[in-house]
Amino acid sequence: MIDLAVYNIQGKEVESLKIDKEVLGGSIRYPLLKQAIVLYHANKHLGTAATKSRSQVAGSDKKLYKQKGTGNARAGNKRTGVRVGGGNAFAKTMRDFGKQMPKKQKRLARNSAILAKLLKNNIVVVDELNFEKPRTHDFVNVLNNLKIERSCLVAINAVDENIYKSIRNIPKVIITPVSDLNAGEICSCQKMLFTKEALLSVLNQNKESNN
Repeated sequence: MIDLAVYNIQGKEVESLKIDKEVLGGSIRYPLLKQAIVLYHANKHLGTAATKSRSQVAGSDKKLYKQKGTGNARAGNKRTGVRVGGGNAFAKTMRDFGKQMPKKQKRLARNSAILAKLLKNNIVVVDELNFEKPRTHDFVNVLNNLKIERSCLVAINAVDENIYKSIRNIPKVIITPVSDLNAGEICSCQKMLFTKEALLSVLNQNKESNN
């Protein structure tokens, strides 16, 4: 069992949680974790780079001038790749770099990523996050009180517009509901900030799926 402290937004410990490693898989599945990280970065790759080939460049197919007798270097048509304004010999085309992974593997990889953060003491739990109105300065104070100084992934149980708007202008801080958590996003940040409700939601979901 792992003892995990729960803090309030002032940074004071208010209670503690006991977390069974078996609920998160028991051990870190490194091969699966790597596969999920590759999937995450591949799906972020837009693949929209494109250049025009000879067939896509405007111009005639007619040879510019006869092969011999002009004193000029030999030349084909205007669209050839060796001329300025011609098409590319090996033109780039739009392509899909996306990868897929079964839902169960995604869940196991997510659990491994959370467990890795947990074992390295990189998970912070706050009892609740409530903002009456969006204010970036208030959330910066929360991060300072919790001693989170570097990149951080904030996991909440449900979408909250006030929290989202308070976070969106803070560099290297990402917010996501627990339903959208993935291993790639977890591993891209040094710290994770869970609300107590969000963490219990993940653990209960794992218990139900294991039964």
